[in-house]
Amino acid sequence: MEKRNLRKTRQGVVISNKMDKTVVVASRFKEIHPIYGKFVLKTKKYHAHDEANDCNIGDTVQIMETRPLSKTKTWRVVKILERAK
Repeated sequence: MEKRNLRKTRQGVVISNKMDKTVVVASRFKEIHPIYGKFVLKTKKYHAHDEANDCNIGDTVQIMETRPLSKTKTWRVVKILERAK
């Protein structure tokens, strides 16, 4: 039986849900500056597949890497961790 590699997971906030079955998730992380040594807050956006169109703007979600579903979409929503208030 073939063993599958571990898939990357990210956690972020939904910033757009205007597309059909697709959400844009913004993931924030800290990175150390190469020269000054300070921590810099950075944001990366991911297009994620949302099969049931459940996610709304402001929801905190967990996404997982998957095979390419379209030109920009290679992630899928695993679960909604917290609903927007």
